[in-house]
Amino acid sequence: MSDATCVLDASALLAMLHEEPGGDEVEARISEAAISSVNWSEVVQKSLTRGVDVEGMREDLEALGLSIHPFDADDAEAAAELLKKTKEHGLSLADGACLTLAGRHAVEALTTDRVWKEPDLGSIEVRVVR
Repeated sequence: MSDATCVLDASALLAMLHEEPGGDEVEARISEAAISSVNWSEVVQKSLTRGVDVEGMREDLEALGLSIHPFDADDAEAAAELLKKTKEHGLSLADGACLTLAGRHAVEALTTDRVWKEPDLGSIEVRVVR
């Protein structure tokens, strides 16, 4: 992930894919972006729910530079600790996966979810794209 300068939350990537507000900012940074496999699963699931044909979507996004990173046992433990601190703000496991990946690599997390700005996330930087 040495080339990535940001980690995408599913909401940010979905904004780009569905041409929603904030998607243009994500598109401008897709070549330098990473996403957790947990958040990638959420993108695929929500796209399928919308009736989107997802065949080839991963390959297309990887060709643009997006890198998908596995969610391992260390990530699971770090996300659980983070979620303990953010529980009152309603952050999900997928949110924790994104924030954990961003924190591990000291890059900003991009999301459309404004509530991420409320909790103290320590050194993890969050950019709300809409």
